Amino acid sequence: MQDEHSNLLDRARDSRREMLAKVATGFALAAQPISAETITTNTDGLLAGDVEVITPNGKIPAYRAMPANGTNLPLVIVVPEIFGLHEHIKDVCRRLAHAGYFAIANEPFSRHGDVTKLSDFGQIREIVGKTSDQEVLIDLDSTMSYAMSTGKINLQRFAVTGFCWGGRIVWLYAAYNDYVKAGAAWYGRLVGQASELQPKHPVDAAASLKAPVLGLYGEEDTGIPLDTIDKMREAAKAAGKAADIIVYPKAPHAFHADYRPSYREKEAKEAWAEMLAFFKKHGV
Repeated sequence: MQDEHSNLLDRARDSRREMLAKVATGFALAAQPISAETITTNTDGLLAGDVEVITPNGKIPAYRAMPANGTNLPLVIVVPEIFGLHEHIKDVCRRLAHAGYFAIANEPFSRHGDVTKLSDFGQIREIVGKTSDQEVLIDLDSTMSYAMSTGKINLQRFAVTGFCWGGRIVWLYAAYNDYVKAGAAWYGRLVGQASELQPKHPVDAAASLKAPVLGLYGEEDTGIPLDTIDKMREAAKAAGKAADIIVYPKAPHAFHADYRPSYREKEAKEAWAEMLAFFKKHGV
């Protein structure tokens, strides 16, 4: 009996290792090792998988998840981190689908390289640095159009969320697309130097926000100083725009990224609930 129990434990450990190894192949190699806290969300009751989005500049990869028998669904576009459309972002889509949404994420950087296969931050940043904000915004519009083409969504209930690099884009897209009803920006950079590819940053676009945005930030995020959060609040308030920003005490950058050591379960769960409540509040 003891040998049987031992064998069961060994098989469970092997299964766990195999699962993490499988998951890791879709994650940014630069973020290794994959944490044991990594969440993997099933596809039970969902229609989920890879798709292609047609844009004015060619096709790009995307991933969508939705309730299998859903119609008239609220739409959420998920904007990836600097690491691209890897398994964690796909899992976020599945979590949203289980919450009743048609969730879709596109690969923002595919025209310049595949960041999901890289382990060197320098190489990743080089590829990401070639991607203009305008290109990203147009791709998001095309992703919205793809979702519309399925006949499964209600465009009057449309939100956008994103993480880190994608969190910055959430602010910009909420100032760009008239259809967006709400945004949730997870620890996205708010200020920066203007450049040809990045002519504006969120603080510069605050007065143009077309939808309310929820900002989810960490107090101990060394890359996003608290004074920049204050600047964003002030800019939105001065323009009469809705920007609700929550700062979680002692939380670092990427506190929602359950595949990385930065993950903070309590704050991640609280922020996820805040996001869903924010979407509901604004009709999404």
